[in-house]
Amino acid sequence: MSKFIVEFYETESGEQPARDFLISLNTKMRAKMTNVILALEENGNDLREPYSKPLGKQIFELRTSLGNDAARILYFFYYGRHIVLTNGFVKKSRKTPTEELERARRYRSDYLARKESENE
Repeated sequence: MSKFIVEFYETESGEQPARDFLISLNTKMRAKMTNVILALEENGNDLREPYSKPLGKQIFELRTSLGNDAARILYFFYYGRHIVLTNGFVKKSRKTPTEELERARRYRSDYLARKESENE
């Protein structure tokens, strides 16, 4: 049994950006990223570099690479040992794109707001 529950963030319209990104990857990269997701599910906040890295403000990135390509999926932790995968991208430079980081933060805020309203 897994120690953590990994889920895909879902927009109000039903889209799952991280899942869509994962599906868009080529077969080898998708397999590598799936293995990293399974490692996250097993290890949670104990998963470290080179597979996971904190980006600040409670956002983390899952990391994998194949040749010169580097894929990233951003995520955050939620109560009850839940991990929510928000969005992904192929990294083109050394720095994580600001727009991807901001997107993950917006998704996290939206997720938390909707969870809070469910519990009222």
